[in-house]
Amino acid sequence: MVIDRKGVLLARSVAPVWILAFVGAVLVGIFSPPAQYDVYLPAVLGALVIVTFIVQLAFTHPEGFVDRVAAGVAGSFVILGLATAVLALVS
Repeated sequence: MVIDRKGVLLARSVAPVWILAFVGAVLVGIFSPPAQYDVYLPAVLGALVIVTFIVQLAFTHPEGFVDRVAAGVAGSFVILGLATAVLALVS
């Protein structure tokens, strides 16, 4: 069985960012007033973009850097978009 090194790097470096996106969305939902969701969720996304670059630069493998950054940011965007929809329905 052949293990794709690029796929393993993608999973190991993108999954933590997506988990942080979920945690950030939950924390915004719990601790911020409903009128401030549209302020804090974009701030979480901005922080996640920075975290994505930090995580990717921590890996010393330049192959697939752009793919990993794109996957981290796009996944965070989707997670926070879904969280925005859920919070809009709940509030």
